[in-house]
Amino acid sequence: MEAGAPPAPRCALEPRAPLEPGPAALAALAALFGLVCGCFGYRCFKAIMFLSGLLFGSTVIFLLCYKERVLETQLSLEASAGIALGIGLLCGLVTMLLRSVGLFTTGLLLGLLLATAALVAAAPVLPPPSPWVPAGSLLGLALLCALLALQWPKALTVLSTAVFGAAVVVVCADYFVETLALVLYIYDRLRLAPAGPLCWHSWVVLGAWPALSLLAVLLQWKLTADGFSHTDVVLSRRQKRLQLLRIRQKEAKRRQSLAPPEGTYRRKPPPVKRYAGDVLAPSYIRSLRDRQQESGSAPGPAAAPDADRGSTAPPPRRHP
Repeated sequence: MEAGAPPAPRCALEPRAPLEPGPAALAALAALFGLVCGCFGYRCFKAIMFLSGLLFGSTVIFLLCYKERVLETQLSLEASAGIALGIGLLCGLVTMLLRSVGLFTTGLLLGLLLATAALVAAAPVLPPPSPWVPAGSLLGLALLCALLALQWPKALTVLSTAVFGAAVVVVCADYFVETLALVLYIYDRLRLAPAGPLCWHSWVVLGAWPALSLLAVLLQWKLTADGFSHTDVVLSRRQKRLQLLRIRQKEAKRRQSLAPPEGTYRRKPPPVKRYAGDVLAPSYIRSLRDRQQESGSAPGPAAAPDADRGSTAPPPRRHP
């Protein structure tokens, strides 16, 4: 046992006091969310991007507001939580709308979880000599996984959601079994504080993390994420936009080719020339009718319609 470590706990599974209904309900909802995230993480791509941004933004801002003095004022727990939640929501919207930023934060989350598991597993055998070792390990592995997520988005997203979902389920199980004794042990190991030994059932809960992660990865890769790719969706949308843009460019070029070039004038067609005998005047037709009535000869049936329509036929000649 380490120097200054707390005494070993009693590892017998004894009946405990009943849990409070509020935190117990939240833990049950969190466990359900962890199952959904681990089994359908890649399908819920936008939700996972939003969640990763929300977690990072809220955690960082909460630590800054609650642990440090802001504007020469020590904020309360409620005020720090409210500020962290508001800024976390903004970060979640940014990671959801910007795909590359969301993938980067998802890779960061995966790296932090893997580095935490490695440090906790190696701490009893090889305790880190300096606090910079855990900090460097967390930061280095987080950045490595973030860059790998940008290179292979589907594989790293499936792995990240599986590991994160399994971690949420394990934390909720630890709350119901030992009221977050495992979480406190991990926290003490990361900050190099003396930590007491864990009971056997805590090690069972901790060992369920890699097993659940492996099952979630297999489930997503073989069933829920099989034949589905968000990268193809993004590429198809871009291809549709490019096709529409090309169609519009072709229509614009066709219109320009049909339109006359600037500085040129179209030649007007020549006017139709008319002669004096093309159209008979109404007065001439009227005088012709009067002469026919005076001479006693009625106009023929074919002459009247022609006269009414302004016929262009020449008038009949009278013989002496």
